[in-house]
Amino acid sequence: MRSLLKPVAGLSCLFALATAGCSAGSGDTSDAARAAPSTTAPAGGGSASPSPSASPGASADAGAAAGTAYAPYVNATTASANDAAGSPTTYNLAFVISDGVGCTPKWSGTHAIDDTSVASRVSALTKSGASVRVSFGGASGKELAATCGSAAALAEAYGAALDAAGSARADFDIEGDDIGDADSVALRSQAIALLQKERTDLEVSFTLPVMPSGLDADSLALLDSANKYDVQVSTVNIMTMNYGESYTGDMGGYAIAAATAAHTQLKKTFGTTDAAAWKGMALTSMIGVNDVDGETFTLADAAQVRTFAEGKGVAWVSMWSTFRDQQCADDSSAGDALTTCSGVEQEDGAFAEAFSQ
Repeated sequence: MRSLLKPVAGLSCLFALATAGCSAGSGDTSDAARAAPSTTAPAGGGSASPSPSASPGASADAGAAAGTAYAPYVNATTASANDAAGSPTTYNLAFVISDGVGCTPKWSGTHAIDDTSVASRVSALTKSGASVRVSFGGASGKELAATCGSAAALAEAYGAALDAAGSARADFDIEGDDIGDADSVALRSQAIALLQKERTDLEVSFTLPVMPSGLDADSLALLDSANKYDVQVSTVNIMTMNYGESYTGDMGGYAIAAATAAHTQLKKTFGTTDAAAWKGMALTSMIGVNDVDGETFTLADAAQVRTFAEGKGVAWVSMWSTFRDQQCADDSSAGDALTTCSGVEQEDGAFAEAFSQ
């Protein structure tokens, strides 16, 4: 069941990159241009005095001049020939999760956090001037908040992954059972707040599932938890994909409907303006054939989403993923092909070009 939650009492605003000089309990909102994240109060969720924010436009992802950025998801350990297509501003490195039993962060749960292949990947990806965002979680394996025993240990694990990638951007892709686990949700919020206290330039995004009707109660509860612990959220990235077998229509239209519904929810949850709620949103689509029968996201859908995002001032658009941005070989079976190709007729890198123009 999907429903809206009321905002936390006394909440003012977060969306640190869309507002300036605000913190929980301040009672103020701002129309200021996008700024770097502000210093946060210690974890605990009590009232805090307004904290200073950095200069507007400090983010490399967006700003008044940059508009809607293109920031695809990439494999953290293996290069794709299509990584650079569309000239991404930022790459989302997928994924850092637990080693399975403890609080040790690993790439895909298998590669050590200081794996040389990842360091080489980051070096290659950033040669063009692009940055990298470390994405924690995903649909498989164990998210660190489910296996770490304390907020301090969890913050340390997150920090180790960020340091290994040389990144000041963290994306938390929370889905499946993790999104409804109140204990891990609270622990994650506390850990991120601790980390932002130590790293005042840390940008945080949450990547959450969505339906054309908007975010569900679990996703809204997760954002309320972030508010409770004074996490400074720069962006909420909604996954416009895999809605269910009854959704067999226009995937571009569904994405726009989902964004429009989520915008209303984010504006209410964070107590912010129309423009700030759009600037605090990102859109990620699964290109080509989705995991649900009947759902195919086409190149025309990508162009439609890009145009919509630019018109609304959305922070960035993304796709899952660069290694799928190519046509499948004629002899590829559907089960194997869709992990490395889109399942639709296309030129290599065509979705990247559609999302970036």
